[in-house]
Amino acid sequence: MKQLKREIIKFAKKLNITGLSALRSGNISVRYKKGFLITPSGVKYSSLEIKDIIFVGLDGKFSKNKNKPSSEWRFHQDIYINKKDANAIVHAHSTNATAISVHKKGIPAFHYMVALAGGNDIRCAKYATFGTRNLSKNILQALSGRKACLIANHGQIAFEDNLPKAFELAEEVENISLQYITSLKLGKPKILSIKEMRTVLSKAKNYKRG
Repeated sequence: MKQLKREIIKFAKKLNITGLSALRSGNISVRYKKGFLITPSGVKYSSLEIKDIIFVGLDGKFSKNKNKPSSEWRFHQDIYINKKDANAIVHAHSTNATAISVHKKGIPAFHYMVALAGGNDIRCAKYATFGTRNLSKNILQALSGRKACLIANHGQIAFEDNLPKAFELAEEVENISLQYITSLKLGKPKILSIKEMRTVLSKAKNYKRG
């Protein structure tokens, strides 16, 4: 468990270092036994210690700690329950993904790298108050057949089978978001066909990352 907690702290700090999320925003979790380990609520990542990382069971019960789990723990819980291939989750308030999300827009297949999220677009989950079960429901809908999505007026979320890959996917989503915003400044981008994206998705299955 300690090794997983150290890994969570390492990548939580990378949220700040890479600019994916500032100060206390965003959160990270890793599946562990019949639950998951998650960053605490309201603690600056630069000061995180092993004792600060909290275990939350899939039943929603969490261990006693001076800190509480991230206020977003419910959507982590629901993703782990509903996505058996999810072993790590990264949620970030990254600038460009958030900028698109406040327009309640997803990202179409303007670039083949959109396929890294698992489909021919990156959807935007409908808005709901943070930390609520309604938000979890909306995120799960947007993640149907996907490993990443935007969250309206909020940010982005990505999951993978390990934490380094989940973090990299979140970085990819942010980079794709920046490219999409930039392309819109030049006009309406040309969208790849569904046929082409099917080909890309087939090739992406063999694209090894992390």
